[in-house]
Amino acid sequence: MGILGPVDFENADLLLADARTLLDEHAAVRAQAVHALDALRRDVARAGLESVPVSRLKDVTDGRLRIATLEKAGFATVRQVLDATPYELQLLPGIGARTAGQIHAAARQIEQAAADAASLRLDVDLPDHHTTELVVALHRLVGAGPDLPRALHAAEDLAGRLAPLLAAARPARSRLRMMVTLPSRRRQAREAVEAVESLLTDNDGTRLLIAQATTDLLRPPARDFEAWADFESRSPEYFALLAELAGEPLGTERGLLPDDLAAKVAAQPLDDTHRRVSLRGYQAFGARFALVQERVIIGDEMGLGKSIEAIAALAHLRASGDTHFLVACPASVLINWVREIGARSTLRAYPLHGPERLAAQQEWLLRGGVAVATLDGLHRVEPADLGMLVVDEAHYVKNPETKRSRAVAGWCGRARRVLFLTGTPMENRVEEFRTLIAYLRPGLAAELRSSDVVAGAQAFRKAVAPVYLRRNQQDVLAELPDRVEADEWVEFSGADLEVYREAVAKGNFMAMRRAAYAEPATSAKLKRLLELIDDAEANGLKVVVFSYFRAVLAAVGAALDGRAHGPLSGDVSAERRQRVVDEFSAAAGHAVLLSQVQAGGVGLNLQAASVVILCEPQVKPSMETQAVGRAHRMGQVRRVQVHRLLTVDSVDQRMLDILRRKSRLFDAYARRSDLAESTGDAVDVSEQSLARLVVEEEQRRLLP
Repeated sequence: MGILGPVDFENADLLLADARTLLDEHAAVRAQAVHALDALRRDVARAGLESVPVSRLKDVTDGRLRIATLEKAGFATVRQVLDATPYELQLLPGIGARTAGQIHAAARQIEQAAADAASLRLDVDLPDHHTTELVVALHRLVGAGPDLPRALHAAEDLAGRLAPLLAAARPARSRLRMMVTLPSRRRQAREAVEAVESLLTDNDGTRLLIAQATTDLLRPPARDFEAWADFESRSPEYFALLAELAGEPLGTERGLLPDDLAAKVAAQPLDDTHRRVSLRGYQAFGARFALVQERVIIGDEMGLGKSIEAIAALAHLRASGDTHFLVACPASVLINWVREIGARSTLRAYPLHGPERLAAQQEWLLRGGVAVATLDGLHRVEPADLGMLVVDEAHYVKNPETKRSRAVAGWCGRARRVLFLTGTPMENRVEEFRTLIAYLRPGLAAELRSSDVVAGAQAFRKAVAPVYLRRNQQDVLAELPDRVEADEWVEFSGADLEVYREAVAKGNFMAMRRAAYAEPATSAKLKRLLELIDDAEANGLKVVVFSYFRAVLAAVGAALDGRAHGPLSGDVSAERRQRVVDEFSAAAGHAVLLSQVQAGGVGLNLQAASVVILCEPQVKPSMETQAVGRAHRMGQVRRVQVHRLLTVDSVDQRMLDILRRKSRLFDAYARRSDLAESTGDAVDVSEQSLARLVVEEEQRRLLP
């Protein structure tokens, strides 16, 4: 009793050695990445210091440095000072060794501050030595797979526990040694042996996990082009790791939450046992917010990975003992949710849709996991004791009178934890935002007074802070490439103008909106669209073309003579939509995808496209924002070009004037907390009233 056999000690020694090897290899690879990151940061910082005047050196030294000599010698910027050595500075009249050292130290201090604040972007089209070095180093860590964090955690735990136990158990390695050991020491050795035996039993599968992670880390570095290709295919994983290495700016992840609530959220643990994806700081904060507050809206701007935040919360709850979860979403994104859950967690997803719906539901009820149902099919899902209900694109249930809204309300009443996800929590009316809050916290919704709205956005945001969290791309995705927007104005052709006038005379708003494509052979909009696609083809870029109208997409498709994928429309099944998007994304080089803005603007990831063409203005600003956000989102590695095709002196121009006011309303109440200057209803425009306003204006302008 109390003596491990030689094989057991050998296993324990090997397990400890394996754990230490993994930790050492990871530390070495991580150090390489940090070294490459620091070099790139210095490059970025030095480039920025070319515009910083040398006079700023006085700010660092409280004005003690006299820089007149530097300026007379032609040193105009801090970068020039850094490029000179202290010895070269000493050669200047009036500057001794001590002063030269102080000048250089001040310049390095500014350089370090600039490096710490540097915003890094990895340009896949213009790689240089330092960015390539960083991507290759990151590739080794990303390539180790999603189980690397779990393997590291296990290795740290084993190294911390097994090493002292083996030291304490050393006398038990032989009977003779135990016989000559003091009784108290023998007792400690026996206790240590029992603990080692327990560790070996509990960690039976850990060695394989650690060995696989070590093998992955020990692979030779990828060739440059291989690392860049992998970066392009899964850049969010690279940037998540880069954010961890660089340290994300503090505070941006909390949105506009008050200090006390933000501190409470930050203190919430987040178990990663069932999670298979690294989180950005703001994503981890979002998951914690959902866990702490239990019934909330996460309204992060499009493209920030709200589904990942939800999956992280579900994975934590599964580790805490909850077994059944439910995601309700539009049919267009159901398959994407099933795929994301499977890829980002160990949880099993059950699509409650289609001919296998009932069988999947019974399996879910029996075994647990994540049921994924459509919003319209939610009323058919059998009740279960849920750990959390997730409602994606929650603005779809802003009207409490619809069948889907009543189903969501019923489930909200049964579930303890509810998470609403929406990038546009308030499309038209602040009152509709209050409706969403009412599903989650009726008491809070009842307490929201009209005066909160009248008082402006800051008062409104303060009132809803316990239930609402929103972060914007510019705050948390510094690496996201720029979005360049261009309004492409054209004039009606003679034939199109005739069709347009006829539509105006009839008061047909929809016909007015698509009149610019009525005669494809002479359409100025279509001609400009084809020019933009030709430019994209010449540069090997992928294009997504959005229109509200199927007839417009048909005209575009015919003009492209079968060279386009799609179109995606409302009557295309979710499975087929995803296949079309996958084929478009996988196409080598240039490709074109056609989509109705209602279909492609919700739930699909189109980061493969870096050119977005909008065939006409949309009635709801959020519809266009969502469509563009499908391309300009986490995972995009190229600058996104957004082209709006517009016709002068037409419905397009009238709509833009009105819609810009609607966008300002959304910015004030839901995007940021700047004080609004007017009430919600003062600038609200419904779809019907927008159509009426535009038609009336155009009839006055064109008709006698």
